[in-house]
Amino acid sequence: MASNQPRQSTLLGILCYEMKVVREDDVLLHIVDSEGVGLVDLRNYDTSDDIKKNLDVGACWATWSVPFDREEEFYFVATAYYLSPAVRAFWEKQFGAQIVWYGTTLDVIADYLEKLEAEQANSIVAAGGTRSPFSAPGSKPPFPAASPAAAKSAPAAPASAASPA
Repeated sequence: MASNQPRQSTLLGILCYEMKVVREDDVLLHIVDSEGVGLVDLRNYDTSDDIKKNLDVGACWATWSVPFDREEEFYFVATAYYLSPAVRAFWEKQFGAQIVWYGTTLDVIADYLEKLEAEQANSIVAAGGTRSPFSAPGSKPPFPAASPAAAKSAPAAPASAASPA
């Protein structure tokens, strides 16, 4: 593979875009026709904060799937890998509830996850935290640097504790 970016790290991506042995549109058409799965475009979908905060982004990248909504005991999951029984079993076990599946493209999943990762990084920084050390160049250090004034105003240790007799 030419790139080590998660966006390109997928078997379907290799088959569709590097080897050109199958078209992603044909795969989506097949799951709509044979499996009765609907299609969704998440680019402008407003996912609830509850879903976002409990989302395992690593699992989403690994399965190329995104839970995007919940209605009572049903979860709505968009995936580029509906044809994988392992992907479906993972999310069914994860939620322990019924899932309404939707097909979507690799680009839609990647765009959604990249946007979500950026939102999470921004909310951590806005809350006074720091980003992970490798998330972006110029990230903040984990602890603020002590100012010289703070060091001068620190109380000194009592003279009797300073050196043993």
